[in-house]
This record gives sequence, C-alpha cells and structure tokens, in this order.
Amino acid sequence: MKKITADTLIMEALDINPNAAEILMNYGMHCLGCALSHGETVGQAAGVHDADLEAMLKDLNDIK
Repeated sequence: MKKITADTLIMEALDINPNAAEILMNYGMHCLGCALSHGETVGQAAGVHDADLEAMLKDLNDIK
C-alpha cells in the first residue's frame, strides 16, 4: 500500500485512504473539492491551515 507523505497531493491522499476526507476535515481542511486541492500537497495544506503535519500524516496512514 502506498504511504501518504507531506509531498502527496491531497487528491492522491483521498484515493489512497478512503477516510482521508474525514481526517483532513478534522484538521480544518473543509474545502477538499476546491481547485487548489488538486495541486496542493498534504504538507502545503497543513502549513496553510496551521495543522500538525506529523500527527495528520500518522492519522492518514493509519488505514483500517
């Protein structure tokens, strides 16, 4: 299984983890369908939304 990193595009993260949308919204990213999310990485989004990148990556990669 592919691992989600800071360099993973948000749209790719949504494909890798079926729970990614809910996880990202819990970190304050509520516009997952916006145009920027197609070219924005998880790391960039964490920076813009002042989210804890390491905690978010841990949650995104804890696929159940």
